[in-house]
Amino acid sequence: MELYVPVIGILRGISADLFAETMKASFEAGLQAIEVTMNTDDAEAIVSQNRPGVPEGRLLGMGTIRNVDECRRAIDAGSMFLVTPNLDVGVIEYARSKNVPVVSGALTPSEVYTAWQAGADMVKVFPSGAMGGPKYIKALKAPLPQIDMVPTGGVDLENLAVLKSRAVGETQERPCGVRVSHVHRAGGREVEPQ
Repeated sequence: MELYVPVIGILRGISADLFAETMKASFEAGLQAIEVTMNTDDAEAIVSQNRPGVPEGRLLGMGTIRNVDECRRAIDAGSMFLVTPNLDVGVIEYARSKNVPVVSGALTPSEVYTAWQAGADMVKVFPSGAMGGPKYIKALKAPLPQIDMVPTGGVDLENLAVLKSRAVGETQERPCGVRVSHVHRAGGREVEPQ
């Protein structure tokens, strides 16, 4: 399975009672992928119970996967993709052995390259905002242009377009605007990616 979506909606702390309705509305509005964070109460049950209701062409995954145990539990719950805040090569290897896409967390050039070499489908640069946002992504992409990066943390409406073009590059084969973590405003406040 390949993970190739423009936006991943991250739901952290959502109640199980609200999830099915939120998932349905999100997918109907055009969102292609939803991530439930592992540190959400009953996260595994939420994914397991709602996986059968995921429409064709949409994805339900789990994030904040910090180690191989959480990776196994997420896959057992039916997660269609995984997102990590940290680099754990064991998580990448296990997910690949189960044919589950993984977006591995990394921050430094060495971590980004290690995640990519280990087989991460994409590399989540976290927290990119704390490191300078678009300028940091541009600096990482200079020596590592072949790696698809997902800037996370510090993404806002003002820097979104710059991050999209720098994270994936602008080519005829793959226009910019894909594989960038979510950004939106809810109730007047920015909802930060994990």
